[in-house]
Amino acid sequence: MSVNNTRERIAVAVVTIPFILFICYIGGLYFLTFALLIGLFSFYEFTKMAKRKGGNTLLYPGLIVIALVIFNSFIQIIDFFHLIILSVIVLSVIELYRDNGSAISNLSTTFLGIFYIGLFASSLVGIREFFNDDLKGGYLIISILVIIWICDSAAFFGGVKFGKHRLFLRVSPKKSWEGAIFGFVFAILTAIAAKYILLGFLSWVDVIFIGVVIGTVGQIGDLIESLFKRDSGIKDSSDLIPGHGGIFDRFDSLLASSPIVFVYLNYFVLR
Repeated sequence: MSVNNTRERIAVAVVTIPFILFICYIGGLYFLTFALLIGLFSFYEFTKMAKRKGGNTLLYPGLIVIALVIFNSFIQIIDFFHLIILSVIVLSVIELYRDNGSAISNLSTTFLGIFYIGLFASSLVGIREFFNDDLKGGYLIISILVIIWICDSAAFFGGVKFGKHRLFLRVSPKKSWEGAIFGFVFAILTAIAAKYILLGFLSWVDVIFIGVVIGTVGQIGDLIESLFKRDSGIKDSSDLIPGHGGIFDRFDSLLASSPIVFVYLNYFVLR
């Protein structure tokens, strides 16, 4: 990574991180918009990857479905199961009248994008709106983001300093087991710190679980997105964020770990 690129990354982070944390804190329609932007832009970037492999994804219908799925997690207007059934039927009918390459590839990439990105992004809203006390949801989302950022940073610098054993050579030749272990350890340490600072309303089991999920599933999410990029022959999902790549690049770990946290909340945490 060049000096100029590092400076650009730092400058963008200094400007955007406080704004993102503020949006997480105030919640409501502002956070809903944030989740929508993550889901819609990530899906758009994913369709560009799929296009390079011959998948002509149903872009606009897919964007509409993702918007509905995320909005429905904020204000339920239709049963989630029924929404998915209707979406599958409608998208399949639309493809029936298209003549644009392989129908199997087109529908497969469309549904993968909707399920992997749309559903996962909707869980962000579910986490933010989970507690009856609105501030608790804000504190939890802020903590999750901070844990992810520190985990990513620790994995990067730990890998640069100590990385010798490749983690997943086929997907990402630069990532190492040493870096992944650093990320995992710092994810748990950051979760413990968050317990004292923001997450006093959660038990120790809860915060350790969140740290473990982000330290493992979050890093797996990064690998999965790297798999998509390597398969499509690109370095970044887009160049939307200077020095950082695309929205999918920046929020891949958040998208992967949030559904696990949301499911855990629903089964094991009192509102």
